[in-house]
Parts: sequence; C-alpha cells; structure tokens
Amino acid sequence: MKLISASLVALAFAANSAFAAGTAPAAPATPAAPMTAPTQMHCKVGEVVKSIKKKGKIVKSCVKATAGIIPDSELYAQGYLLAKTGQYDWALSAFGAMTNKQTPETLTMIGYSNRKAGRLEIAVSYYDQALAMQPDYVKAREYLGEGYVAAGRVDLAKLQLAEIAKRAGTSSEEYIDLSKAISGQTDSL
Repeated sequence: MKLISASLVALAFAANSAFAAGTAPAAPATPAAPMTAPTQMHCKVGEVVKSIKKKGKIVKSCVKATAGIIPDSELYAQGYLLAKTGQYDWALSAFGAMTNKQTPETLTMIGYSNRKAGRLEIAVSYYDQALAMQPDYVKAREYLGEGYVAAGRVDLAKLQLAEIAKRAGTSSEEYIDLSKAISGQTDSL
C-alpha cells in the first residue's frame, strides 16, 4: 500500500507539473510541502490538506475544500490522488474548489471522476470541453474512449483510438491503454 501511495504521489507531482506547464495559467507548479492525500490525513469527505508554516515547521491540517483555501495546483494534485484511489466524489469537491477549472487537465479529471462514479453523460461533456480547448490532449481522448467502451460504443472508442494514433502515435501510453480497453484486456473502465 505504501508503494502504491508513493507511486500516486509521484503521479500527482508529475500531473501537477504538467498542469502548471499546460496551456492555461496555473498556480505554482509544486506545493509548498510534499503532497499529502486527504485520505492519508484521515480528512473527512469534502476536506483537503492545507499546509502552513508555524514556528518554522510545516503543519498540515484538514480544511473544507473551498475556493482560495489552497492554491489550485494543490487542489488539482489532491483531487487527482483522490480520483486515482477511487474517491471520485471527494475528488470532485477538490476540483470544484479550484478558482480556475477551465484547463484541459482539470476538465479531463472532472470527466474521469464523473465517469468512474457512473455518470457517463456528464463525463463526456467535460471531455468534450477539454478537447475543444486542446484537441491534442490525448489523455482526454483515452478516457473518453474508455467511457465509450463501458457504454458499449466500441465504434466511438475506435474513433478516439484513431485520433490518439494520429496525434501521439501507437506507442503512446494512451493508445496502448485504450487499445487494451477496446480488446477487453482491462477491467478498470
């Protein structure tokens, strides 16, 4: 479990850096302190971890996820961690507290969280918004395709697979993952 948590933290930092380096202006690329998932702090659903400096030490506490409580980059990273560990509605509360949700990365993760929570129609609308902003954002195409597979629309998933091949190649992670989903080699849809 600790290995998985460490891997997810690393993924969150990578996602956080990509988010900050993306097409829309964002909060600082890395949080002030190492990222701690709300679940690690035993926060309640709807809370996020806020780090503050007290007497030269970083003190972390659980606070209600509200706009401006912590930088968007930290809300995104915590929401990402929550989504990737199956806490979809909790992740949505973290994303919802962001002051700027209008980035392809954030819209995609809102879509992902909704899809994984069983709300495919809502998810598709967020993936569509992300792709309208950045048509080459293949992660949104992968997740959209996975949603289509889950809905039994393999034909539409294959269209997304072709778009990923065109934009990122057939050796990209997104192409490989969606190919597996289409061929039924994954159960993580």
